[in-house]
Amino acid sequence: MGENTGRRLLDRVLSGVPSGENPLTHVRDLPERPAVSAPWPDWVPDGVRASFARCGVRRPWAHQVEAAGHAHAGRHVVVATGTASGKSLAYQLPVAVALTADPRATALYLAPTKALTADQLRAAVALDLPGARPAGYDGDTPMSERDWVRAHARWVFTNPDMLHRGVLPAHGRWAGFLRRLTYVVVDECHGYRGVFGSHVALLLRRLRRVARRYGADPVFVLASATVSDPAASASRLSGVDCVAVTADGSPRGGRTVALWEPPLLAELSGENGAPVRRSAGAETARILADLVVEGARTLAFVRSRRGAELTALGARRALSEVDGVLAGRVAAYRAGFLPEDRRALEAAFACGELLGVASTNALELGVDIAGLDAVVMAGYPGTLASFWQQAGRAGRAGDGALVVFVARDDPLDTYLVHHPAAVLDKPVEATVIDPTNPYVLAPQLACAAAELPLTPDCLAGFGGVHAEAVVTGLVADGALRKRPTGWFWTGRDRPHAGVDIRGSGGEQVAVVEADSGRMLGTVNPGSACATVHPGAVYLHQGASYVVDELDLERGLALVHEEDPEWTTSPREVVDIAVLSVAERRRAGSSGSVCLGEVAVTAQVVGYLRRLPSGEVLDQVPLDLPERTLETRAVWYTVDEGLLRAAGLPPARVPGALHAAEHAAIGLLPLFATCDRWDIGGVSTALHPDTGAATVFVHDGHPGGAGFADRGFAAFVPWLTATRDAIAACECPSGCPSCVQSPKCGNGNEPLDKPGAVAVLAALLDALDSGGDLA
Repeated sequence: MGENTGRRLLDRVLSGVPSGENPLTHVRDLPERPAVSAPWPDWVPDGVRASFARCGVRRPWAHQVEAAGHAHAGRHVVVATGTASGKSLAYQLPVAVALTADPRATALYLAPTKALTADQLRAAVALDLPGARPAGYDGDTPMSERDWVRAHARWVFTNPDMLHRGVLPAHGRWAGFLRRLTYVVVDECHGYRGVFGSHVALLLRRLRRVARRYGADPVFVLASATVSDPAASASRLSGVDCVAVTADGSPRGGRTVALWEPPLLAELSGENGAPVRRSAGAETARILADLVVEGARTLAFVRSRRGAELTALGARRALSEVDGVLAGRVAAYRAGFLPEDRRALEAAFACGELLGVASTNALELGVDIAGLDAVVMAGYPGTLASFWQQAGRAGRAGDGALVVFVARDDPLDTYLVHHPAAVLDKPVEATVIDPTNPYVLAPQLACAAAELPLTPDCLAGFGGVHAEAVVTGLVADGALRKRPTGWFWTGRDRPHAGVDIRGSGGEQVAVVEADSGRMLGTVNPGSACATVHPGAVYLHQGASYVVDELDLERGLALVHEEDPEWTTSPREVVDIAVLSVAERRRAGSSGSVCLGEVAVTAQVVGYLRRLPSGEVLDQVPLDLPERTLETRAVWYTVDEGLLRAAGLPPARVPGALHAAEHAAIGLLPLFATCDRWDIGGVSTALHPDTGAATVFVHDGHPGGAGFADRGFAAFVPWLTATRDAIAACECPSGCPSCVQSPKCGNGNEPLDKPGAVAVLAALLDALDSGGDLA
């Protein structure tokens, strides 16, 4: 489309903005990057080169050769380069050479999604390597094919869930494959974070332990988006020391990045009369329609399945007023599509039959959609890694492109569109995992012991003293028995089926359609009251259901299919008790910042029904049981003198702290790779355990997921961003863009927006002048 495609498309979009609105907060042109190629390494035989040439690879890029060279030499490696930079070839090359050179060698590929696994399997099949026998092995693989895969496949493509449930518990049946295991590929490794990432880290240690039992010591090859310190992140995930390759030799077209804040709507008001912005989904639908009119192939990323459907519908409705044919060239794409439907949609998009697609992040990870003219993001996707992953879909063919980030009505998005350096100049955050979390370590060690007896030597790889303490607890509980040769699993059945590696353990709550008895999915028991309470709108593969009954004792949520015009947001009241303080830092003589263990008692007391416009219909009360969570938290205290210095009389302190707490929760994902729903908070003018006004922010998972620790480590920049986000919001007294929270159990009362700015400014001044966090 030409060099100035991005600017031209942005002008077209801006021409459709109603008079008097000025949604654009920042525009930046990112330069084009030329390709840096390299010759094929000497160790690549002619037959393998010919296979890649048939697939269109005439000459590799420099980073592909560098990463492949490390792996071929036996060094564990992580390649951390941008979207569409050809990371796949970095692992395909050493694997292809190994499988060709040694007819007995095997390789294992792991990806977090079935879609990505299927795409990479198709790429391996297309190479047509003699005797390589690539094959998929996941929950969709028919039983009749599984025996063949175990006995004959040499390049197996699977996911962590199947490795955990299907391979390691039955490792004896995989002995031939494991004995010759040469490479383990971990794709999209930046996606393994929080509790899921901690489980996968321990799962990879289990895999390596079992492989060594059969005499294999595979090389690990990890592929990641560009992240800060990829070697450390990859080493922590895999349990082996990794070399990082970060110099991206792939070409990239220039991109124009626009930050966009929807306007406040004078005719609508939200909770407590707060102003409401036009929704990011509605704004994205309008932008998508304008770009399709211009003939630009455009992908819009929307966070929910329902949101993707509504955005596509809104764009089609707008286009039908211009050209009925164009309306038929827009579609929604989401997880849950049948493989043939997904491939048909991808093909229609790739050939230009479809011009506009509204998608969830099902299209974020590795699916081969390239060369787009524009990408629109309806809301921050949660991490900078995901932001650049999505933005990287634009301009992949070396052509100019447009990227528009449309802010949602929340503190983090508001901060980012007014602080462009936080998006465009900041290094991508490191992933946060904590493999020593006892709530993750205990079930993983139980699984490991059921696979092979645990020994003192192997515990070092599982966390050393942390693992020893957990094993002692498992022995006391009767799950393990100590014998002279190690610790043995005592149960008749293996524990693997009861360990949910994507959650925090415990029996899952099944979501079942009452009329048909069909199970739609499961939810974590810790979040069931918030996500599948009576009256909640539950989304499954694009369809909406409403919850009729939640039976926690039976682990059952009964639902019926219904598509109401509103969404639901739970309201929760929380109390918190300090169990222990791990670290404490003074803020001069006026306060302190602490990290430690806490017990959080929470109860969902109701839910809001909210229209897509942001308007609140009503609040519905609920009577659900309390639940207690032992986890980690970061908290700060401020004494009366500091509050007086901030100009806050006692009557304003609860509202000021409450507003500061909400905004801090909203901004923590900027510094820790979490979602605001992964964390919670409590504020009080006088807490019995601290004896002072206190604000807590805690992890939402048992034992913690590393998020509070990251908040403590980045405390000053985190609270500085929080203060700036509140101060920059144009609303008079608080709104969802700054200090209102969608899950506040107190109905977002009291909230004191100016008081929050004052208390945060005073605390930061105290830290700057006399604290040991400065």
